[in-house]
Amino acid sequence: MTLSARVKRLTYLIHRWTGVAACVLMALWFVSGIVMLFIGYPKLTPWERLQTVPALQVQHCCVSLQQALAHSRAPDKVQEIVLTSIRNQPYYRLREGKGNYLLVDARSGALAPTMDKQLALAGARAFVPNADAHYLGIVHEDRWTHARSLDPHRPLHRVQMDDAEHTLLYLSDSTGQVVMDAPRAQRLWNYVGAWLHWLYMFRDRPVDPVWSWIVIALSAFGTLTAISGTLAGIWRWRFRGRYKSGARTPYREVYLHWHHIIGLSFAAIIFTWIFSGLMSMNPLGIFDARGEKPNSAAYRGATPGTTHLSLDTAQAVNLLNDAGFRANEIEWRVLHGRPYLLARNGANATRLIVEEGGRYQVRERWSDAELFQAATQLLHAPIRDHQVLTQYDTYYYGRQQEAMMGAAERRLPALRVRFDETHQTWVHLDPFTGDVESSSDQAQRTGRWLFSFLHSWDLPPMLQAGAWRDAILILLSLGGLALSLTGIVIGWRRLRTWFGQHSQHHRTH
Repeated sequence: MTLSARVKRLTYLIHRWTGVAACVLMALWFVSGIVMLFIGYPKLTPWERLQTVPALQVQHCCVSLQQALAHSRAPDKVQEIVLTSIRNQPYYRLREGKGNYLLVDARSGALAPTMDKQLALAGARAFVPNADAHYLGIVHEDRWTHARSLDPHRPLHRVQMDDAEHTLLYLSDSTGQVVMDAPRAQRLWNYVGAWLHWLYMFRDRPVDPVWSWIVIALSAFGTLTAISGTLAGIWRWRFRGRYKSGARTPYREVYLHWHHIIGLSFAAIIFTWIFSGLMSMNPLGIFDARGEKPNSAAYRGATPGTTHLSLDTAQAVNLLNDAGFRANEIEWRVLHGRPYLLARNGANATRLIVEEGGRYQVRERWSDAELFQAATQLLHAPIRDHQVLTQYDTYYYGRQQEAMMGAAERRLPALRVRFDETHQTWVHLDPFTGDVESSSDQAQRTGRWLFSFLHSWDLPPMLQAGAWRDAILILLSLGGLALSLTGIVIGWRRLRTWFGQHSQHHRTH
């Protein structure tokens, strides 16, 4: 037997036997992928959360910022100061240098009580008013709370609401705030959606190497099946001439016949989806950032605990009200050593309060020049160029809420800054908040193409297609599902024959 013949025989055998299991897995992935187009994994977006937070009132509020900071053992290391409402009452939320939270009652200046059952119920009722609440206890992590963004808030208090949507709420033990909501319909659909697609039945903590390698191994297994099947299908197809049956495929049995035809028709998309699913796991860290990470501390220039406006809190609220902006939250921030206030309303629109010429002014955004000067501190490298983005591009774009990154804020315009260094680091800056919205180097941008693009079709023109994009993805998924179902039948018959032959062999011996 020639080497070519041996390679072909090995390819046929690989596809024949790996396909028995891979087709079941792929069928589940195609079904769950369709569901995920419309219903995502539970998350609480910033705009959803702010809709439940009442507008700040100056009556009976607030104690001075210095009084709140006095509760910290290291006020100069406080990284985050936010005035918000928890259980419909105003609180200063401080995040200290090590990441732990402090809550200070903005009316009395006293530390908030330790989170317990009654406070969890009160917080849940404030989030979903006019509904009964049932406390379900404390959980560190469950099937709906794998997101690493929840880590600072663990353990979580679970409260079941008797509202129309039967919403399950998770409240932070650190802040008392609702950090995740999961209506019953979303939870049920997720069993055949994201929870199934991501194989979360094998995951039990935020960073789970066992789960990661299970997904990597199964994705690699599926990729091998797709490659071997594509090669086998091409080798068996008569591009010139026909078989004696008059068909271009040698298979007369109906399931084999259609498995061959459907497989060749959808081979490219099936391979790219399974391969990109493998790439989503960043196997062996191939898409990890290679160079220096942007230095957010240098970008800020100081902490809000040490550098903040001397403007009284009540004055800040009144100043925003006079500008026609009803703030639900106010955060003390610093940009390039310059203190400012960032206010958000119930729709997650923002305003800035800055000091200019000895006066406090409400502004909509930072200027491009101010952002650019701050950006020079992000890396120890010169800036190659910068550009104001007035529309989404390949690396800076928004997603619908159902998507994995659907909670990310992606405002326009934005400032893109590219650094002149070995790993070609780019950053995108939000002028409305001063945030570094994203940063990436060459390796990470390669991962964006091999995972996000191939798996989600998320180039801005594709996303703008809306229903047409969804329809095409559903059609292609149904093609993949049809291939998987025919493969399941073929695999079942092959296993039944194999077991039957071995059973007969044992009986005769």
